[in-house]
Amino acid sequence: QVQLVESGGGSVQAGGSLRLSCAASGRTSTTYTVGWFRQALGKEREFVASVTWTGSRTYYADFVKGRFTISRDNAKNTVYLQMNNLNPEDTAVYYCAARYGGSSIFRHDYEGWGQGTQVTVSS
Repeated sequence: QVQLVESGGGSVQAGGSLRLSCAASGRTSTTYTVGWFRQALGKEREFVASVTWTGSRTYYADFVKGRFTISRDNAKNTVYLQMNNLNPEDTAVYYCAARYGGSSIFRHDYEGWGQGTQVTVSS
């Protein structure tokens, strides 16, 4: 099983940028899709973006299209989420998780969840 650890969160002002990292360990020799999800206080965890093993297919939630970019470097076993033009509604704990197969927007399809990294955007 792949285990994931997120990093890169922090506090920024609206319009700012952050880059999150998701480092994998464990069963990294197998092919796996990585998804980013987020959970705001009092809300359900929601899909943000995903990237397939080769990086050739990426998917985004509508509310981040054009602002966030997901990418991966398999040599480093790391997936990135570049977040630009952040707004206060992006404030949440961001999680990454793995899936042995194609992309999915459903959190129950993923495993190996990290502990999350907090992103706070002030207006």
